[in-house]
Amino acid sequence: MSPRLTCLPRRPFISLRSPISKRFETTVTRQPDAISDSRWLGTIKARIGKCIMFGMSREQARDAGKILEVLGRDWRELLAGRHGYLVDKKRAGLSRHKVVWGEMDCMKHVNNVMYIRYAESARVNWAQNYAVHIDPQNQEKWRRMCTPEGYGMIMRSIKTTYLFPMTWPDHISVYHKLNHKPKSKDEFSFKLDVLIVSELHQRAAARCEEDIVTYDYVKGKREGLQPWLLDAFAKTWDEQIAAMTNALKKIKDIEEKVRKLEVDTWDRADAVEDMGTPNKA
Repeated sequence: MSPRLTCLPRRPFISLRSPISKRFETTVTRQPDAISDSRWLGTIKARIGKCIMFGMSREQARDAGKILEVLGRDWRELLAGRHGYLVDKKRAGLSRHKVVWGEMDCMKHVNNVMYIRYAESARVNWAQNYAVHIDPQNQEKWRRMCTPEGYGMIMRSIKTTYLFPMTWPDHISVYHKLNHKPKSKDEFSFKLDVLIVSELHQRAAARCEEDIVTYDYVKGKREGLQPWLLDAFAKTWDEQIAAMTNALKKIKDIEEKVRKLEVDTWDRADAVEDMGTPNKA
């Protein structure tokens, strides 16, 4: 006689995905936080898409088109500028830099070490941008900042936070910003925040925190922040604050316009979806 098998209760199936009706739910109480949500750009496009799919008047379609035009033109400012990064080409450490196949590893994504190299290359270009575009009167001093010829920079530490696995093909843009406003020549270091952005996904792929010591290579010892450096950083800090203010203002304006589209299309009591049925003659 075969042994009797104990019948176990059936295990409930738990889906990791929300029902379609929930995944596309958008209400006043569930608005994404434009500051903390790293996928804000994709979320706002999806919300506009839902309005379009539900059905719009011509005027509403024009309004949606204008919002999408702003998102397509200013997405870097909306993504990075809201955190104080300066995103114009004269400020970017790397702009639309090509990710090559050989930068991926056996796990089929860009190797973690490459992000540190991206940040390093962008930091050198960040200093050269000061020499060429921002503070040309101190051009030679800025150029020497990345050489062992005198007053320069030494990396004390770098911390990297990986946000999603980037793959080839892609392009990246890398931005640096001051973590705080240096105020005194008695300070011997400054900190930079770094944002590495995937152009393909229009998302931040990684963030870095760099702690940099100012060093005199001729004397062989640390050197305080020099006046010309403090002046340049003070102006940059003010520009970062202005960039953040402008980006947040744009984000608020976009959020309000998208919410109006939602209320005028699908999110109202008498809303009827346009199923594309032809009118009877």
